[in-house]
Amino acid sequence: MHDIVSKTDIRAGLLERRGIMAPEERAAAGRSLRDALLSVPEIEMAGTIAAYVSVGTEPDTRSLLFALWKRGAYVLLPRLLPDGDLDWASYEGPDSLAPGPRGCLEPTEPPRGPGAVASADVVLTPAVAIDRTGMRLGRGGGSYDRALARVGPAILTVGLVYDSELVDELPAEPHDQRVRAAATPSEGLVRFG
Repeated sequence: MHDIVSKTDIRAGLLERRGIMAPEERAAAGRSLRDALLSVPEIEMAGTIAAYVSVGTEPDTRSLLFALWKRGAYVLLPRLLPDGDLDWASYEGPDSLAPGPRGCLEPTEPPRGPGAVASADVVLTPAVAIDRTGMRLGRGGGSYDRALARVGPAILTVGLVYDSELVDELPAEPHDQRVRAAATPSEGLVRFG
């Protein structure tokens, strides 16, 4: 009989592993993810993409955001609300970001409301881990579970993780929202059934 490992323990172990990665390794992972995502058909055709600015040891998204914006996509980025929900505002290049809560960079453009994510053609989300069914382990605040609950079933939702963070199984709770794909540096986009 084995012990069931809690989400908190899994999260702590994975974040610790991220913390010991070399900055060059994290940067290379960010470039691989950017290149893989820019060639995904739904992303190539998307008019509006909801994404996020990576923070700390997350796979870097800054060059991806810039590439999407330069390509002409309308990029929505989250702004953390006091209740933990996410508002959204447009990304207008690197100079349109300013420090927000919890060390996150946020867009300085006018907020569009929490429901704006529903207008996105593709949604890119941060994750600490994703399992092969699309179950996403986030930071534990529930912000992205709320945002993903507003996204229609036909919309491609993608969690960005390092290779070792695409795992066989994660614990799930009723409020947890699955993503429809994961992106990893070596596998690129992995779609779930």
